[in-house]
Amino acid sequence: MYAIIEDSGSQIRAEVGAELEIDLREIGEKAKSITFDKVLLVSSDKGSTIGKPYVSGASVEAEILDADFKSEKIDVIKFKRRKGYRRKQGHRQRYMRVKVSAILGG
Repeated sequence: MYAIIEDSGSQIRAEVGAELEIDLREIGEKAKSITFDKVLLVSSDKGSTIGKPYVSGASVEAEILDADFKSEKIDVIKFKRRKGYRRKQGHRQRYMRVKVSAILGG
């Protein structure tokens, strides 16, 4: 069984037991779980349910493993040949790591 959820404008495939990296968001310090209500598709042994745009009554529950971690560093390099123009900038995106515990509804 799996579900396609929408989070921060991107679509993510979620299966029970899968660890996902989602965009960082403000949550309470003591929050242990998070619920995704924007479910686009739920697929199971019986068949698939496609939402218009969301599946009514469906949700995905996940427990928070790491509330704030950084991905690998990427380098942004700009240059113009023969002009002596060079710029280098680094960036590390912050994410939240969650583990899907249940897919409800559908």
